Amino acid sequence: MGSEIDLPADVVRHLVQVLRMRKGQEILLFNGEDGIDYRAELTETGKRHARTRILSGGDPEPLPDLRIHLALGISRGERMDLAIQKAVELGVSSIAPLVTERTQRKLTPDRLEKKVRHWHKIIISACEQSGRRWLPQLDAPQDLDDWLKNPLPQTLFLDPEARQCLTEVSRPEQDLGLLIGPEGGFSERERTLAKEAGCTGVHLGPRILRTETAPMAAIAAIQVLWGDFC
Repeated sequence: MGSEIDLPADVVRHLVQVLRMRKGQEILLFNGEDGIDYRAELTETGKRHARTRILSGGDPEPLPDLRIHLALGISRGERMDLAIQKAVELGVSSIAPLVTERTQRKLTPDRLEKKVRHWHKIIISACEQSGRRWLPQLDAPQDLDDWLKNPLPQTLFLDPEARQCLTEVSRPEQDLGLLIGPEGGFSERERTLAKEAGCTGVHLGPRILRTETAPMAAIAAIQVLWGDFC
């Protein structure tokens, strides 16, 4: 404790220009790696610069009994942003963006790199909003075919044609994979590949959900059934 750190530029803008915080005020910081919130005092503030002194650390955030690993077909713009944001708020442990046959916008490597940086910022912001102190892992985007070469031993994939629902699935142990498609869902070939890879198809009832709605509904239901929703 007592060490001083300079805050990142985007954090400075929010604290100084939006919240109008000044020298001497206290804030909470987290690094996303040790699960701890740190009380800190602003020691310097300016338009583009702010410095804090660490005062004390809190208790680590408990690790979840069930780690949910979301693999999500890349969708356009705000739909993907919303899905990632809400998945983090609902408690996922990792997110793997996937390129599928029905991914509507094929991104160049440069644009994909920018997207990953953008999604990383969304994850950080969602942790700040929801009080999470462990930062979920964001995997590098990859093709669905490659991801299916090594899925988790227990992986569910949302399939409106599946015969069973979540309540009929056996209780997972520590890790559960959740595979969800982009706009338009998975192709017939991809559905077959997922089954051959050992993934279990499940449906979420009689309605077809949008790609940004499906992760929220599925993760919330999983947390109620087996996770930390009391």
